[in-house]
Amino acid sequence: MKYLDEFSDPVLAKRLFDDIRAATTRPWSLMEVCGGQTHSIIRHGIDQLLPEEIQLIHGPGCPVCVTPLEIIDKALEIASRPDVIFCSFGDMLRVPGSGRDLFKVKSEGADVRVVYSPLDALKIAQENPDRQVVFFGIGFETTAPPNAMTVYQAKKLGIPNFSLLVSHVRVPPAIDAIMNSPDCRVQAFLAAGHVCTVMGTAEYPELAERHRVPIIVTGFEPLDILEGIRRAVHQLEAGQHTLENAYPRAVQAEGSPAARAMLADVFEVTDRAWRGIGTIPLSGWRLSPKYREFDAEHRFSVTGIETEESTVCRSGEVLQGLIKPHECAAFGKQCTPRNPLGATMVSSEGACAAYYLYRRLESPDKEASSVG
Repeated sequence: MKYLDEFSDPVLAKRLFDDIRAATTRPWSLMEVCGGQTHSIIRHGIDQLLPEEIQLIHGPGCPVCVTPLEIIDKALEIASRPDVIFCSFGDMLRVPGSGRDLFKVKSEGADVRVVYSPLDALKIAQENPDRQVVFFGIGFETTAPPNAMTVYQAKKLGIPNFSLLVSHVRVPPAIDAIMNSPDCRVQAFLAAGHVCTVMGTAEYPELAERHRVPIIVTGFEPLDILEGIRRAVHQLEAGQHTLENAYPRAVQAEGSPAARAMLADVFEVTDRAWRGIGTIPLSGWRLSPKYREFDAEHRFSVTGIETEESTVCRSGEVLQGLIKPHECAAFGKQCTPRNPLGATMVSSEGACAAYYLYRRLESPDKEASSVG
């Protein structure tokens, strides 16, 4: 397939739906890990067209959404300092901290800038040697390599006024934590294809075997997702639990060796807090001792900030797949994209934002919709 619209072909989609219906004999619960997959599912009504026995559970795969509140507050503290130019991707500016967000800090006079690459922030540091320039490095394995490369370049070029505020997380430990939860209802996973494009698939077979769940590496277009669901259902019905790669046009078993080598050099694995979920062992990265001088948390001494989540917002339960967005009493009322209570309503990959954007304001029934 060469063109994007081929991945929304309604004829092929119908064949996949028919195959899924024919294979399904009992109820199954599948979790799509990535927020990009969630948006595709909701946008195209895939969940409403599936057999009623198939339930899709939205996972924690939105990098903005899982960034913990204390990291947001650390960003706000650093950005407020007069000697700092704070750089970030645009979707982080409206994520609420304990009492304000980066837009509010910017309106109060802070130098907060939206950039499109961490290398943009490094260039700003070169152009402003008398200022401290901080880049907000968040995300899963997909965004970690360019951030690692930027720190590598800062050290190589001798740019001492650049630093990285790190909040990187890893998918496999999150899957492990979800399966170990006493409230877990997940019986199969649609794994994020772009993560595996970087990291490969080596960590997943052991997870699939230990937890006895199929794990299907899946893309993001409608046909990608349907193929992932089809393979997961066939495994579940057959009592199998293996890794399958349903995204071979992008994912190789070894991933990207160059990206993995850069990550191994610049970062080291560490425990990491996930917003609404808590600390997951070995689920994140921090700068390795070789590059610790570029760690913004240590440079600005903000390691001791602690916070408490909102008692109204239930985004943590959404991120764990325990509730759907419309089941939160604040959804669409106190909490909207203009006035978000949690990151799941802010992010372009957040489940709450998807439900609001595509008008899933109440509990959806499985009804006719369109694909493509």
